[in-house]
Amino acid sequence: MDVLRRLAVVAVVVAAAAVAAEGYNITKILAEHPEYSQFNKLLTETRLAGDINRRRTITVLVVANGDMGALSAGHYTLPTLRHILEMHILVDYYGAKKLHQLARGDTASSSMFQESGSAPGTTGYVNITQHRGGRVSFTAEDAADSATPSSFVKSVKEIPYDLAVLQISKPLSSPEAEAPVAPPAPVNLTELLSKKYCKSFAGLLAANADVYSNINATKDNGLTLFCPVDAAVDAFMPKYKNLTAKGKAAILLYHAVPDYYSLQLLKSNSGKVSTLATASVAKKDYSYDVSNDRDNVLLDTKVNTASVTATVKDADPLAVYAISKFLQPMELFKVTEDLAPAPAPESPKKKTKKKKPSTTSAAAAAPSDDSSAADSPDGTPADDDVADKAGAAPSVLARWVTAAAMAATALALALAA
Repeated sequence: MDVLRRLAVVAVVVAAAAVAAEGYNITKILAEHPEYSQFNKLLTETRLAGDINRRRTITVLVVANGDMGALSAGHYTLPTLRHILEMHILVDYYGAKKLHQLARGDTASSSMFQESGSAPGTTGYVNITQHRGGRVSFTAEDAADSATPSSFVKSVKEIPYDLAVLQISKPLSSPEAEAPVAPPAPVNLTELLSKKYCKSFAGLLAANADVYSNINATKDNGLTLFCPVDAAVDAFMPKYKNLTAKGKAAILLYHAVPDYYSLQLLKSNSGKVSTLATASVAKKDYSYDVSNDRDNVLLDTKVNTASVTATVKDADPLAVYAISKFLQPMELFKVTEDLAPAPAPESPKKKTKKKKPSTTSAAAAAPSDDSSAADSPDGTPADDDVADKAGAAPSVLARWVTAAAMAATALALALAA
């Protein structure tokens, strides 16, 4: 019986570790509960689903379809709905157990609305109160005195200390979050890029009507555009001219991510991002890794690595950043040699007479730089399986290391019990 109990403990911890390693997807979690379909739909429409998935240590307060009230009645614009829903996303972990063990019986938690900078003062905070009998209520800091609190109904999903999804009885009332949001001023991409750092890249976009139309149509719904500075475009032009029409379109779309990433978010998160090229080219990945080196944001395509050098525009829903190099996808160019495994040491050989190297062999042995022929578009793309392994996000690797450590610790504790 003791052995079975120990194995059960190990199994539970290993399962939790596997979940932690894989991360989570709030849209898929809520899709398993049709009673929250309207709330789930709004998370997608306001682009908050992606923001939730990129975070760790977060609590989502969901509302059942029948309790949505004005949120499902079409009274609010999409920007205002985003603010209201941000009030329902707490940037801390509150599982059911923690809710019922609050120190002093109450606490205040910051929401994503407060963190966004759109909430003045303390209006983006949510007060959590434990009442007699174990009832727990939630109230927005700026709620009117006449507003009734929203009550905790049940826990929907918990991944301890990472994600808690809790059902509450009704939407939180927050006059500040519900205030009308002025629509963003129209942006002329060509004009914006031409003013700062990216005039040459703006010319490439303007010369490709389909690409420009695709990027321009995306910018109002969430877009992050990485534009190579003029010097980087000039250096890449010989390769660009050798691309086919489809290749030129793909590489331009490769610089556009269909989601808004603030500079702060880029600096605080690492992982793989998909691009407009991913959606436009069938069965091709066209993604790259975003990572951080101290205060620098790096974009790693596995062919080359560029850094963000300046902010052209950073205002939801559009972010434009100047970068140091023209991004080269491994779907069009060869992966850099330093990703290949080191060759095994050769066994000792008999000494032979040295021969003078021929011109051909000397040229083949010469090191190549970023603009070498080995990187030409005519090169054979890397094998898909190798590319997938090489493109794994650093954050995923870190989570698997943590998961393995958790499992090993659990096993040791169980065997020692």
